[in-house]
Amino acid sequence: MATRVLGIAGSPRRRGNTEQLLDRFLAGAASGGAEVDKIIVARLTLGGCRACDGCWDDGQCVIQDDFQEVNRRIVAADVLVLAAPLYFWGLPAQVKALVDRGQCQWARKFILHRPLAATASGRQRRQGVFISVGGEPRPWFDGALKTVRGFFGVYETDYRLGLLYGGLDARGAVADHPTALSEAFAAGVQAGGW
Repeated sequence: MATRVLGIAGSPRRRGNTEQLLDRFLAGAASGGAEVDKIIVARLTLGGCRACDGCWDDGQCVIQDDFQEVNRRIVAADVLVLAAPLYFWGLPAQVKALVDRGQCQWARKFILHRPLAATASGRQRRQGVFISVGGEPRPWFDGALKTVRGFFGVYETDYRLGLLYGGLDARGAVADHPTALSEAFAAGVQAGGW
């Protein structure tokens, strides 16, 4: 069975630097035989976590919106790729809402002590990749990385790789970076074999 790679485009700006990197990663994975899927968070109807603790009963979020489908696709994936630009050294609000809705997986894991379902190909653990760009030349990814690692953790996802690039603020700036797009493609090829 082919490796299932799910890319989550977490930028509010469509086809920006981060999404271009994600698309190259997914193209690389597909070229290596992986089955690829992509979610565009900006297109979703996704409310924030209400801290109602409804998920403490069964590990399911009680808010009915697009999260249920996203959650299903995350659980089914072998490789989870979260792509989001830095906003004040963290994640943009749209993708942060998705991360926070992962609270139901936290409840499943730490309150209910239930295992997460296996991926569609039967794996117990997933592999995780974080793709991000920031406008500052000096990388300030630490805050976002902590959030991403926490999100990956509740989805039984091992942080495998980060493609993190500073100094890419202008629209389309990633095209002028000497290695970013080719590195994303090569990493995708590699991930297709994980």
